Amino acid sequence: MAEGAGGGVRDWAVAGGVVLKGEKLLLVRNRRRNDSVEWSTPGGVVDPGETFLEALSREVREETGIRVNVWEGPLYEITVNFADLGWLMRVEVYRAVDWNGEIVLEDPDGIVEHADFYDSEGCQARLVQSPPWVREPLLEWWRQRPEQMLSFRYEVTGTEIDRLAVVRL
Repeated sequence: MAEGAGGGVRDWAVAGGVVLKGEKLLLVRNRRRNDSVEWSTPGGVVDPGETFLEALSREVREETGIRVNVWEGPLYEITVNFADLGWLMRVEVYRAVDWNGEIVLEDPDGIVEHADFYDSEGCQARLVQSPPWVREPLLEWWRQRPEQMLSFRYEVTGTEIDRLAVVRL
């Protein structure tokens, strides 16, 4: 991966996991470096040499303590081009078909500060704090539950996190 913001394009892959308990969805509250908070499904960056599913299983276990034995998908994919920063983020989101364990927070990155299962209303209320490229695809998948994979593309301009302009393509 190349460096961003003046050093070429920074291209990274991210894996996200939909973990359902009945009709409740597992969300994690992430505390970012600038002290902002956003909610998402558990997941994270795919390290060199890892597949999406290897990275996803590792991230879900690290962030929540839950062990996933079987994944299906991807359910949807997201591409976000941060034009002014020179970043490109590719996300694949899968659903846990077989999992076990209880929530235990031991995130080695220190980002995840809470995790729990929420119904549709609880998810919508929390996801308001998340960027559109996190919130919109998840809520659309949640409402539709389509058989085929969904694809989402976003263009983000600006260089200050609180002043980004986001356009869904």
